[in-house]
Amino acid sequence: MNALRIEQPVDLELVRSSYDRVADNYVEMNLGDITAYPWLRTAIDGFAAAVRGLGPVLDVGCGPGSVTAYLAESGLDVSGVDLSARMIEHARRLHPGLRFDVASATELELVESSLGGILGWWSLFNLPRHILPSVIESFARALVPGGHFIIGTHLGDGEIVRTEAYGAVPVSWTTHLWQPDELWAILGKAGLDPVAELRLTESVAGVPSLVLVAQRAQISL
Repeated sequence: MNALRIEQPVDLELVRSSYDRVADNYVEMNLGDITAYPWLRTAIDGFAAAVRGLGPVLDVGCGPGSVTAYLAESGLDVSGVDLSARMIEHARRLHPGLRFDVASATELELVESSLGGILGWWSLFNLPRHILPSVIESFARALVPGGHFIIGTHLGDGEIVRTEAYGAVPVSWTTHLWQPDELWAILGKAGLDPVAELRLTESVAGVPSLVLVAQRAQISL
């Protein structure tokens, strides 16, 4: 099968360097700990149960690998990628038994029908709105029939331009807020069927949270 590739957004290097700068503080503050958010952990547990036995799982934008490691502990064959080399350094140090690589969601070359599950866990909100649909289409094609995609993101309207984060470290990125209907439309156009939706007033980075789970349709016999 041909590999799938997405055109990069023009500000990718700015976002990459920003996450390199905040990586040390992010790890020190333990911000990737899924156990600190009981309802979000429940969503991840449900995802893990749904994809178990379907094939490898890819954590796109894995940061220092906390969620990747959590899924590995549940028995999944999971690996992680992140655009920040510094985040990947931490992931490899903290979880030496797992596989991590440096790559952006827009740089992946995913083989069709090769993955049982894909996560975009608070890792896709920096992508411009015109880029995200193509990225999700590539994810959908990379899933096996019955495979699941889970996205966690910030709920709301518009954008937030960030100039500092995680302990007042200077950054340059835009946080795109999403409404469920907007994301469901993108997922549906990519060929993914809705499975679950979770909206939380419990915030991540001070913004209400949204989790959607979608599935590539099973092949009818």
